Amino acid sequence: MKKLSVRRRHPLAAVVVLLLALAATGGLYAAFAPADKAQAEESAQSLAIDEGKKIYAVGCASCHGTGGQGTSDGPQLVGVGAAAVDFQVGTGRMPLQQQGAQAPKKKVIYSQAEIDQLAAYVSSLGAGPSVPTKDQYDPQGANIAKGGELFRTNCAQCHNFTGEGGALTHGKSAPSLEGVDPKHIYEAMQTGPQNMPSFPDTTMPEKQKKQIIAYVKEVNGDNTASPGGLSLGGLGPVSEGLFAWIFGLGAMIAVATWVAVRTAKAKKS
Repeated sequence: MKKLSVRRRHPLAAVVVLLLALAATGGLYAAFAPADKAQAEESAQSLAIDEGKKIYAVGCASCHGTGGQGTSDGPQLVGVGAAAVDFQVGTGRMPLQQQGAQAPKKKVIYSQAEIDQLAAYVSSLGAGPSVPTKDQYDPQGANIAKGGELFRTNCAQCHNFTGEGGALTHGKSAPSLEGVDPKHIYEAMQTGPQNMPSFPDTTMPEKQKKQIIAYVKEVNGDNTASPGGLSLGGLGPVSEGLFAWIFGLGAMIAVATWVAVRTAKAKKS
């Protein structure tokens, strides 16, 4: 008893007791809490996949196959990932209204919760790009000038240098980027929908994607005024050349005609 009493009076006794209590608390938490949390997340994911499978069977299976294996009317979805589903369905391109050169953007028919469930099911068929978080696609603070350089190098050939869109071959087109949600722009770069090439993080890092999104939002913003005056739709030399040809040449012809008429009248008099 005397030895135990001496140990209790030791200056480090309280520290040892505190450490033992913390270790016991941490061990109990690690043994019970994470398991419950993991089970809850797994259960929620399983439920989302089940609900997504039901939506898929009604709206997607007729073209993409009952198991996402694809058919003559639609490509396989194994390995496309959740990001591709969120983009295609979240912009109304899918379900497809009718077969054509490409799927046009239209009214979204599913809620975001249903899109998430559908994405969870398709993602379960094979690993692919996941839906980006806001931190990944939020352009706040990104270098707009650098984004402009990247956009003109990688995107302007199809989307025009201000993102107004443009015609492609065989009835296809690059859509306008005006008013497009930054998340969908990011997902398009990740997944390469339809005629667009994909730009995974190994090719174009997240930082560069943010810079491109920042540039697109800057040039297509509601308060963006053209320093050169009328932008002519931002379509570049085609529309500007057409304007000059019709109005410029037309004005020159009108002036030449007026001079000729005045000269003829002067000779007669």
